[in-house]
Amino acid sequence: MLNKKLFLNQKLFDHDALTKPTRDGFGEALVELGNTNKDVVVLTADLSESTRTQEFQNNFPNRFFEIGVAEQNMAAIAAGLAVSGKIPFISSYAVFSPGKNWETIRTTIVYNRANVKIAGHHAGIMTGADGATHQATEDIALTRVLPGLSVFVPCDSIEAKKIILESAQIDGPVYLRFSRDKTPIITTNKTPFEVGKPQVFWETNNPKVTIFATGYMTYNALLAAKILEQKQIEILVVNVATIKPVNESEIVELAKRSGRVVSVEDHQVMGGLGGMISEILAKNSPLPIEFIGLQDTFAESGNPKDLIKKYKMDEESIIEAVYKVIER
Repeated sequence: MLNKKLFLNQKLFDHDALTKPTRDGFGEALVELGNTNKDVVVLTADLSESTRTQEFQNNFPNRFFEIGVAEQNMAAIAAGLAVSGKIPFISSYAVFSPGKNWETIRTTIVYNRANVKIAGHHAGIMTGADGATHQATEDIALTRVLPGLSVFVPCDSIEAKKIILESAQIDGPVYLRFSRDKTPIITTNKTPFEVGKPQVFWETNNPKVTIFATGYMTYNALLAAKILEQKQIEILVVNVATIKPVNESEIVELAKRSGRVVSVEDHQVMGGLGGMISEILAKNSPLPIEFIGLQDTFAESGNPKDLIKKYKMDEESIIEAVYKVIER
């Protein structure tokens, strides 16, 4: 059942459950930061409306920089602002930032420990009809590998806002991942958030499998757990909003509670959440694991729900993975 200690949305499974894009939480947090911290500045690459930086622009025009379609320049300018004492948030589609400008981010921001927050929007196949050229499904892997770069993937817009506010307190580079379409609101304003801490959203006494999920895909994992509960198969669902840094001992402990693991993400299965979980387990406690995500392929253009089903990332596919890992 939903973990009552975390004050999650008890109407989550209702047919009229509230939905909202995670990028909305990003925009709301930027305005709040702008009101409380004069050093916060925002840069975008000709995508202020899509990346929800427009309200910050309207409220703080002297601290907003429209760079145009020049993602590498945006990263380099942000690095300069950061070493000058500002806290820059740069914003674009994830395929362009950190995709197109990855080397500039690596050399000017991360290598110099510049205090820049990189917001990658329209991530995952949830981007839908825009197709493979705009569906960033490699960005977690691209950023997770960079030394000293923190990586966050919020499960909903409320958690996104908390993460943005927290990221401004981190002295160093941060990557923040957001999806395009509306997704269910899983948490509430009372739900705690702590950097690096995985949270058990679906709790049970005798779990058969531990599902580690990240981003809006945590909702699909919760749906799967609810269905499996009716079949007397108990599941843990763990929301992993912090990909890096993460509390490795807690990951191991949660995995050991069941002895079997399924990872769930809207990303390539190589290098993302599943890669991080399997690396930790291989080092500390090897266990059977199945991976839900893109299986070394690009996705087509289409309706997001259809794509999620086609590429076996829906709740039915998660349930299949649970049965498979139990058999192992």
